[in-house]
Amino acid sequence: MALKLNRWDGAEHLRTKEDMARYFAACMEEAADDTAFIVESLRLLARAKGMTDLAKEAGLSREELSEDGILNFGTFIKVMRALGLQFHVKSTTQSAA
Repeated sequence: MALKLNRWDGAEHLRTKEDMARYFAACMEEAADDTAFIVESLRLLARAKGMTDLAKEAGLSREELSEDGILNFGTFIKVMRALGLQFHVKSTTQSAA
């Protein structure tokens, strides 16, 4: 009997805003300067929310969320906001105060 495997899709497991925020924070921390990884993690979040609904909330067309569309920083920020996410900036070094 052949073993049947299903493809695992992380988008199916990101159901709440909190799950999405924790996932994206971990990706941002892990990615270092790998922008492709960051963009792909945001695309996974977009699929988890639903591309059509997300595009509508962000005021974007479905095409703007396509393969190359999310690479635009303005689109990136709109998608983050529509997902209920925001950036927090902190220093990577401690000041000598």
